[in-house]
Amino acid sequence: MLTEYPLDRVAILEYARKWAFERNPAFYDFSSLGGDCTNFVSQCLYAGGAVMNGTPDTGWYYYSLDNRSPSWTGVEFFYDFLVNNRGVGPFGVEIPTEEVQLGDIIQLGRENRFYHSLLVVDKIDGMPYVAAHSKDVYRMPLYGYIYERSRGIHILGSRKFETDLPQ
Repeated sequence: MLTEYPLDRVAILEYARKWAFERNPAFYDFSSLGGDCTNFVSQCLYAGGAVMNGTPDTGWYYYSLDNRSPSWTGVEFFYDFLVNNRGVGPFGVEIPTEEVQLGDIIQLGRENRFYHSLLVVDKIDGMPYVAAHSKDVYRMPLYGYIYERSRGIHILGSRKFETDLPQ
């Protein structure tokens, strides 16, 4: 049986602060392979208690450079996993960018594709401030980016099998 639980948003934010300008050696740095932004945001969710979903190809997991899901590092795959996930792992809903909360995600896009994932680490007067990799930033206001469109992903929590719960 699957059990839903909230993620630890404080742990998510602490991880983002610690690793915004560095790379955790437990994970490959994808900066030279198209960008490290979604990898960084995935790590933040994992640090907040999200359980990996090891379903080949369609899950959300990172075991090594050669054994990871497209959703761990790919912007569109990450979005699709989060908003459609009904199984193990983190899940969320798309929301307007102005409604994001700390620990939520913003994705930036142009024309018909989204290309960048950001983690919301602060909000001041309604303006989201973000942390990200690729262009490493921490507490950068969203207005510091040039983009045509954006979407927010509100993280509702994660799911795991009841047998995985601490006794």
